[in-house]
Order: sequence, then structure tokens, then C-alpha cells
Amino acid sequence: MKKILSIALVLCMVLALGCTAFADDDVSVAMITDYGDITDQSFNQTTYEACKAFADEKGLTFQYYKPASDSDEDRITSIEKAIDDGYTVIVMPGYAFGPAIQEVAPEYDDITFIALDVSEGDIGDLAKDVPANLYCAVYQEELCGYMAGYAAVKLGYTKLGFLGGMAVPAVVRYGYGFVQGADAAAAELNLTDVEIKYAYGNQFYGDSDITAYMDTWYAAGTEVVFACGGGIFTSAGEAAAKVGGKVIGVDVDQAGTIDGLYGEGMTVTSAMKGLAATVNAELSAILDGTFEGGKVDNLGLVSDVPAENFVQIAGSTQFSDTFTEDDYAALVAAMNAGDVTVSNDITAEPAVSVVTVDYQGNIK
Repeated sequence: MKKILSIALVLCMVLALGCTAFADDDVSVAMITDYGDITDQSFNQTTYEACKAFADEKGLTFQYYKPASDSDEDRITSIEKAIDDGYTVIVMPGYAFGPAIQEVAPEYDDITFIALDVSEGDIGDLAKDVPANLYCAVYQEELCGYMAGYAAVKLGYTKLGFLGGMAVPAVVRYGYGFVQGADAAAAELNLTDVEIKYAYGNQFYGDSDITAYMDTWYAAGTEVVFACGGGIFTSAGEAAAKVGGKVIGVDVDQAGTIDGLYGEGMTVTSAMKGLAATVNAELSAILDGTFEGGKVDNLGLVSDVPAENFVQIAGSTQFSDTFTEDDYAALVAAMNAGDVTVSNDITAEPAVSVVTVDYQGNIK
């Protein structure tokens, strides 16, 4: 076991019934990047900033580590380096950590692991009996995808596009939620001319081939594309900039990034996961002794107040008279109450009533 130094540093840690209590002096936080860096305007940056802000506020020691490459071996090496350096809480954003978690969580049972957007499928056999020192959070992407599609149509867009990265479950949930939201808004407005082009780039980054494909969408009248999958937004943004088109961001509020690269006002909204909210909730629970590991949490709506939820659209959304902040709050309240329901089934294309969806498969 590789735990000698860590055991010395966490003698006061008490493990009981899957709940871990700490004195503040025992808690130090390390964040490991997946295969990006802390300036990616996405998972890594958001998680880093949330961890650092929390640690600064609470007076905790904090450090981040970047693996040498995009490999399970290097992610494990970075995690072990953080543990050897004395960090007692390891925060990891993204499903790529699945194999690393399978190795380190059982071995370092005196370390607390917080994994964001890591599902039962990602952690393999550990899902059968999730270790008490591991907390995984996944998000109900279909809900914020629905909000983004609903908002786009309410804001007046009728020619939409969905550009996914790879057709992994989270991306598909975003896309199918987007279709359902657009369909609901179109039905409310009695529209029959709403069209959605739908494709996957089959990778999580943009390139000249995908940009050329997006050029054909925008040239044919597509007004706004939900670019859903890491850096694939670059292809949508490049194509949109040529014709004055619009983009919807994903995971975090991407308005600053997309608008900064391709022009002010390009980003209509972003469908967001509550990464920072999860970091704050779980680190707070560690400090106050209420942390509960041993599970994979499926996070979504917890409040009628949009900003209090783990899935939402961005505050930078281009609200207008046709879709106001009050309208958004009313939608969230209806969803939270169960009056508006969204299917999370990704085994079949979602049923629609009035929109036309052109499923085009993989671009590459």
C-alpha cells in the first residue's frame, strides 16, 4: 500500500458508515486536470477556479496537477503525486478519470476522491459497491439541453443545429433534450417551420472538415448551432462568424470564450452543468463532517430558483421580450414541479410533435 505519508497526515480522519469527518487542519485539496489545462474555458478551468476559490476562502492548502499526457497511466501518476505531496482530497473533472479511479480509490482508502461527470459506467466494477471514500457526480444534461432548445425557439430562432462531439451518453442527452425543448416551444407558439439539423463530429475538437460541414449548414439557413462537446465549438464559431450566425455553448458559460474569438453577441446561451456548485457542496460537506461517499449522484433540479440548480442555462443568455428571465424562471419552476417532463432515454430518437429533425449521423 502506498499510504504511509498520507496516513500520517490524516490521523484524525474518522470513517463511519460511508461518512467522513475532518478537522479543518486535516483537509488539503488537489485538483487533477483530465487531458486539458486550467485555461480551457470548460471542465478543467471551472473546476480549478471553484476549488481555488473555496480553498482561499476557507484557508485550505490547494494545488492542481496536470498529467504529462492524455493517458490513464499519467492521470494515475498525477493522483499519486498529489497524495505523496500530502493532499487528502482529490478532485477530478471528467469521465476520462474512470480507469484511474478504479485503481486509486480502493488502494488509497484514506483519501477522499470527488469525481465530476463520472458515471457508474465509467468506474466499471466499482459501481457495484462504490467505495466510501469516493463520490461521483453525474448531471441530467437532458434538462439543460431542453432549456437551451426551448430558449432558442422562444427567442425567435427557427433554423437550429446540434453539433455533438462524440455520441457518448452525456452528449446524446444534451442533444435529445435540446430537440425536446425546441419542440415544446414550437408547439406553444403554434410554429410548424422549426427545423433542426443534427450531427456528431465524432471527436471533441473542431477542425477544417467539421468547419466546412458547418459552413454548409449556415449557408443553407441555419441560424444557431448548439455546439456540444469540448472544443468542437471552434468549428461552429468559425462558420457562424462568416455569415453572422449564432452559437449555443455547453457545460459552462462559454459566452466569454466564443464571443471573444468570433465576435460579440454570437453566443445565444450556454447549457451548463453545476460543476462549481458540486465542488462547493462536497468540499463544504467534508469540512462540516457530513460528506457521504460511496455513491454516484445524478444531479439536476433542486429548486425553483434557476441559479440554485445543478443544471441551468447561463446568466449571459440573450433574453428578450419573447423570452425573459421571468419566463426562464417559470420554465424551471414547472420542470422542478414535474409539470414539464423531459425524457432521458437515449436508446431512441425523441418523439416530436411539430419540429422537423434531420439526423445526419457522424460527420467523420
